[in-house]
Amino acid sequence: MASELKRLIDQVSREKGIDRQTLINTLEEAIKSAIKKKYGSRLDLDVTFNEEYGEIEAFQFKEVVEEVTDPDKQVLLADALKLDSESEVGDELGIRMDTETLGRIAAQSAKQVIIQKMKDAEREVVYDEFKSRKGEIVNGIVQRVDKNGIVVNIGQAEAILPQKEQIPREVFRQGDRIRAYVIDVKKISKGPQIVLSRTHPHFLIQLFHSEVPEISEGIVSIISAAREPGSRAKIAVISKDTDVDPVGACVGMKGTRVQNVVQELRGEKIDIISWNMDPAKFVVNGLAPAIISKVIIDQANRSMEVIVPDDQLSLAIGKRGQNVRLASKLTNWRIDVKSESRYERQKQAGYQSLLKIPGIATEMADKLYEAGVGSIEEFLESSMIDLEDLTRLPVSELEPMREEARKLLDAGAEENPEENPVEMAEPQKADDQENIETDPGQVQ
Repeated sequence: MASELKRLIDQVSREKGIDRQTLINTLEEAIKSAIKKKYGSRLDLDVTFNEEYGEIEAFQFKEVVEEVTDPDKQVLLADALKLDSESEVGDELGIRMDTETLGRIAAQSAKQVIIQKMKDAEREVVYDEFKSRKGEIVNGIVQRVDKNGIVVNIGQAEAILPQKEQIPREVFRQGDRIRAYVIDVKKISKGPQIVLSRTHPHFLIQLFHSEVPEISEGIVSIISAAREPGSRAKIAVISKDTDVDPVGACVGMKGTRVQNVVQELRGEKIDIISWNMDPAKFVVNGLAPAIISKVIIDQANRSMEVIVPDDQLSLAIGKRGQNVRLASKLTNWRIDVKSESRYERQKQAGYQSLLKIPGIATEMADKLYEAGVGSIEEFLESSMIDLEDLTRLPVSELEPMREEARKLLDAGAEENPEENPVEMAEPQKADDQENIETDPGQVQ
């Protein structure tokens, strides 16, 4: 047992990279705990590993007394003299424990400690390796698929790809190869937990890093990215070299580079746009391929009102608002897209007066305006039947609105008796709101 224990300690220390002294200290504590568990927790013990003989030695310390009242802590003088002829009452005597019993305890404890230390060391190695790989793409093989997600074998460890980090409608089966982005490495009781993602915007960025040499070389940089996984994405790029077109570099010859990324993302459409330090130009680029007529910037609220030709409205907004939503995420500006006709209507005093009537929102005002009801006066002149058809509201709701409209009209007439009551000035902008109308020729 002695030589076997020493050989085992040396072997584990060497092969698993565990500090030898740490292993010995842990083993000593484990054996002390096992002895106390078997013989009693009140024992005063000293357990050490003898390097010369390669064995564990355990001594129980007892006080020499003439009359024993506590067998765990005391030893009779007569018995003490048999062990040490110079023993006296009051001395503390170290009694070596039975080597045969101790051998069985040591063997069992050594096995448990070494197994546990090996597991701990392996977990620590895995954690140390992958905590530095956070933010990288890893390759793996699907181990199993369950309700919590996909368990992926990535070599030395297993990682989890949660359902929320999977691209919609993407299906993987056991044995499939998979690439994913390491978003987190956690320390838990069972060992390190490596969390993967295929929906994170940085997964897209890292795919371009691997496909575009100009990005890995630092010539082209990806400033920002926005995704709706499995559907569409946008990235903003810039080049440090005026001779290198950042968009062209990412697209590649005949689109090969971007197509490799699209293929990995299962057909996700990718818009590559040029970043610009001018936020108006950046937003215009972000809404491409739509043509922009005018941009009004509200710097204080970090929002923009983007005016587009009527035939470009659906293109600028995109299917279910996807294009403008992605552009907003990409640029970090709140974007409100309006058609030229709607913008002109809103500028007109009559249209603005309709919006002053409580209960009339923008969409309802649009319908009224398009039907020829372009002011408070025309609203009051319209028949109740016509208003019911236009607004889809019952008479019980329209009557209070007409009453409020009369009050607004009367108030306007009193303030401006010589003016037409429906020709109101455009509302004053707040002092802290900076609005800039950008010439469309400057934002292409």
